[in-house]
Amino acid sequence: MPPSLTAAGPAPRPHAGVPDISALLKTRTVSLGGNDAEAKRAEILAYFHNTFSLYESLFNCLNGDAAFYARANRLRHPLIFYYGHTSVFLINKLNVAGLIHTRLNPKIESMLAIGVDEMSWDDLDEKHYDWPTPQEVKAYRDEVRGIVDEFIRTCDITLPIGWNDPLWIVMMGIEHERIHLETSAVLIRELPLDMVHDDAVWGRICPDSGAAPKNELLPVKGGDITLGKSHDNPYYGWDNEYGTHKASVKDFKASKYLVSNDEYLAFVKDGGYKTRAYWSDEGWQWVSFRNAEYPPYWVADGDGFKYRAMLKVIDMPWDWPVDVNCLEAQAFCRWLAQKTGRLLRLPTEEEWYMLRALVPQDQPTWPEAPGNINLEHYMSACPVNRFAFAGGFFDIIGNVWQWTETPIDGYDGFSVHPAYDDFSTPTFDGRHNIFKGGCWASTGNYAIRDARYAFRRHFIQNSGIRYVEAEPLPARTVNVYETDTLVSQYIEFQYGESYFGVPNFAVACAEAALAATAGAPRRRALDLGCAAGRLGFELARKYDSVDAIDFSARLIKVPTDLQQQGNKRYVVQDEGELVSFRDASLADLKLGDAAKRVRFMQGDACNLPEKYTGYDLVIATNLIDRLYEPMKFLSMIHTRIVPGGTLVLSSPYTWLAEFTERENWLGGFKAATGENYTTLEALKDALAEHFDFVSAEDVPFVLRETRRKYQHTLSELSVWRRKTGG
Repeated sequence: MPPSLTAAGPAPRPHAGVPDISALLKTRTVSLGGNDAEAKRAEILAYFHNTFSLYESLFNCLNGDAAFYARANRLRHPLIFYYGHTSVFLINKLNVAGLIHTRLNPKIESMLAIGVDEMSWDDLDEKHYDWPTPQEVKAYRDEVRGIVDEFIRTCDITLPIGWNDPLWIVMMGIEHERIHLETSAVLIRELPLDMVHDDAVWGRICPDSGAAPKNELLPVKGGDITLGKSHDNPYYGWDNEYGTHKASVKDFKASKYLVSNDEYLAFVKDGGYKTRAYWSDEGWQWVSFRNAEYPPYWVADGDGFKYRAMLKVIDMPWDWPVDVNCLEAQAFCRWLAQKTGRLLRLPTEEEWYMLRALVPQDQPTWPEAPGNINLEHYMSACPVNRFAFAGGFFDIIGNVWQWTETPIDGYDGFSVHPAYDDFSTPTFDGRHNIFKGGCWASTGNYAIRDARYAFRRHFIQNSGIRYVEAEPLPARTVNVYETDTLVSQYIEFQYGESYFGVPNFAVACAEAALAATAGAPRRRALDLGCAAGRLGFELARKYDSVDAIDFSARLIKVPTDLQQQGNKRYVVQDEGELVSFRDASLADLKLGDAAKRVRFMQGDACNLPEKYTGYDLVIATNLIDRLYEPMKFLSMIHTRIVPGGTLVLSSPYTWLAEFTERENWLGGFKAATGENYTTLEALKDALAEHFDFVSAEDVPFVLRETRRKYQHTLSELSVWRRKTGG
């Protein structure tokens, strides 16, 4: 058994002793309203420590350090990443919001920051990772606990707490960790049994199972429905929960129970995984890729099956709900529809909410959880006929998540939170379906009525099936037009028309970089602050490979979409509410072949992982005056470039305190001598030890805001050669 990882942080606080983990269960999320600010501060403080300790307790289920580095799921990082990720998230978001100015461990904060959802720019090549030890991560978590504890105790607080308030960021970190409480439990469930051990708390699975009840369809009344919540809602929410969505739902029928393992067995026995007709194109590709024959938590046992709970294999509980991904759920519904002659499918998000209306109370006001949710009953699923609700239904909430047919998208009025701009927008791609209702491990915001979460359709969570009999759905089209104003401006800037005779800026910078490297090796290039990706594509015309990195997931989604689809549609503003529709095409720009040699990733230019090294060219356009610590960037960039390699920097030197604190500006002020100190002079001073200055020139660019408003700017492009002995 590994040493305990549940001891709290170093702060000498009364609550900071070794917690009784059982006492941490059944905790409800915190209302952000009220009349007593100090009582609310104490409530959030307790909620933070409860969450932090509960999350750490989960990792006590791992049997030794080796289990932290095993990857049972190759689309996820090993558990050592998730063990530290949630605490890194807290520090990063408090820093991004400008609420603290504290960095504890650059290696951990770089390595454990990004990599949650499987996206095309995730780099899951494990040979690049020198993971920290569990003990190092625990020490880091202890430091974070102390810092956040002190922040909660001393920050300004007004009620109600809104999403621009300091404690909103703390709640963001808390609820983010409660998401990973569940997703990490899923990863532990996928580990080999010899890497986990039973646990007095997490091993308390439901002891009951028996014959599965026969499912049936029950009526659900339709009607007009308005989804989405306003910002005066008293509970923390993610950006996609806000806004308004109105719909009219026709009467339908829904299955009385979640689909049990026994009900799903008939699909397996009938050749469900071998019959192409039951599967979507995406689903059949997944079946073929995985060679899937039955659900992931079924364990073949002779002619039958056993069942993998989180920490042990048990006899198959046939009356528990089946755990499947969305593709399996959809295939099951097609099979059942064919067998019964009924119009059966998964519910839509709107239909599920009509069913959810039968549960009038929400999580914070429950006297006891009405279903198997919030860790209030079991550390596993339980029989599908255990928890009854109104209308004759069971498990309207809890037990396992219920997949819907609805790909997630923003409601009308959607806007991102400035501290977490990539929580939802990367999932608005038609590839992530919403699931509803929560599961036994869903806590905090995960368990409230308005929570909206989505996963890729091939991902497995604690998720299952409730089917409905309803009219067929019309063919769903994904909104392929990028309407985010900032993102659309960048697409137009890099791929759109040239204005007033000024050449395309990305192309001009690429040409300048190629001219500066004429006759030199062109093996690898690094594009920092790549934004919408055009410069990376242009460099790949001549370089063998290009790595392109940007801090914003919203921006790097553009070039990854271009790589996958060949084109990207977007909207540009003309005037007021009038817009024009545009299309960026790799084929039109003759970049199709070059695009194959570019790898896009999310990252922080001031805190690059060590694997990004050995480049013949590093280029950073319009970036240096947007970095929070530009000198930190300059002091390390030589380590990423081969001797004799080239560094290209461009910037209009628009120093602003909102991006770079005044004391971190490189230039643009009076020096101690009283003379002007320019940024180029500062660059020469900062880079002199390792680089020779080559040249500097102005490169103009024009940024379109509307049809009648443009920004004309001069960016100074400087070229530097790394010294062969430096």
